[in-house]
Amino acid sequence: MGTSSETSEFAGQPQAGTGVEAILNYIAPSDEKPVYYAYEPPPGTPRTTGKFFAHVVPIRNAREIDGDLSLDRQGFQLVRHQTSVVDFYDQDEVRRVYYPEVESLLKAATGAEKVVIFDHQVRNIELAQRGEKNAREYGKAVHNDYTAKSGPRRVRDHLPPQEAAERLQHRFAEINVWRPIRGPIQSTPLALCDARSIEPKDFVPSDLIYRDKVGETYRFLHNPGHRWFYFPRLQKNEVILLKCYDSKEDGRARFTAHSAFEDPTSPPDAAPRESIEVRALLFWRAEEPDLSRG
Repeated sequence: MGTSSETSEFAGQPQAGTGVEAILNYIAPSDEKPVYYAYEPPPGTPRTTGKFFAHVVPIRNAREIDGDLSLDRQGFQLVRHQTSVVDFYDQDEVRRVYYPEVESLLKAATGAEKVVIFDHQVRNIELAQRGEKNAREYGKAVHNDYTAKSGPRRVRDHLPPQEAAERLQHRFAEINVWRPIRGPIQSTPLALCDARSIEPKDFVPSDLIYRDKVGETYRFLHNPGHRWFYFPRLQKNEVILLKCYDSKEDGRARFTAHSAFEDPTSPPDAAPRESIEVRALLFWRAEEPDLSRG
């Protein structure tokens, strides 16, 4: 895995006064479409294909420009949100209690008419390595969960055919709701790329293979113009809204690259990061709001 250092300033962009320099893993150019298995593949089959290169990049403190962030400009924003969930590792409780909380949060934050939550994932490296509580490890490659192809497919997957056909005629989006299970997060935080800094040539479609279907995500080529941010020491009542797809092609953010990373300022005895992400489809009618602020 090669390493390069990028320390260019973000001319003309909002500046965060503090941050870190850390490694993010970008995919290398290739003539073959990358593949990632969502389950343990058959013996002899690699879990993932494609070569990745580590790049040291500046990752700015997003808290210092929190008021300037929006889903329609950068593709992500921070909201404060209380939850009644006691055990985020209890899947039944998450579906019964947290899903309705997230639905209300997303409607209030975006003005969406309908929210359909279709998935959630807990991450805890210690539990993942022991194969407990359906926990997964952290995603340490720069990626986005959906593509121009797989975004609409999700609507067809999770709505009845007639409703899906009608909803696809209007604006819809896919947003991840990411929060700490315990706080503050002191290790392996989430890096978020300002969607305006991503160029069309940076996107690399990648097959995501499930046992019963093949999805598609984006990997990303390195671009020194990418503007990266993170929220240090996230607390349990702080939630990142991350836009992974938007059907509207009018200049607003549509895809937002992101990745877990090793924070060089983490204390040596920092607890492993515990987090949950909920994935949701959002639907608007003819008149949808612009989520830019300011």
